Amino acid sequence: MDHVNRFESRTTFLLLRAEYAAAMVLCAALLLWNAADVDWYVAVLLFAYIDLIGYLPGAVAHRRASGGGIPKLYYVLYNTMHSFVTHAVVLGLWGAFFGLQWAMLAVPLHLCGDRAIFGNFLKSFSVPFEPAPIPAFTEFDRRAAGRDAPGRQAPEHI
Repeated sequence: MDHVNRFESRTTFLLLRAEYAAAMVLCAALLLWNAADVDWYVAVLLFAYIDLIGYLPGAVAHRRASGGGIPKLYYVLYNTMHSFVTHAVVLGLWGAFFGLQWAMLAVPLHLCGDRAIFGNFLKSFSVPFEPAPIPAFTEFDRRAAGRDAPGRQAPEHI
């Protein structure tokens, strides 16, 4: 919502996801429009390596932990590989050494898809690696929901 209240209502979260959906559709359209010029091996590699390094190790560790915590390394891997900043550097270097390619759009397609389709953004160390309700946030969200209802006043203390 803002730099002081770092949460989203259901409505603002859906709007944020819609923005990423628009970017995802644009990336997909550009890839398809230029399909003849896309090196599809590179596109698949760029699309897949994000989760091969950033998601799968943490997902396996999470399942093996059977509900227990996992090392922060898995969160760092996820956040690093799902960061637009990381990929600005990676794609910048790729472009400098190999030239700009339409296949590079696979990276923002993946990142925007994760945010738009799955609602997955960067992961906080304080939440489970895989999405699961946190009772304190569930209660906060329930109480804060009055803000989105027309004609209802925001609660004084949440």
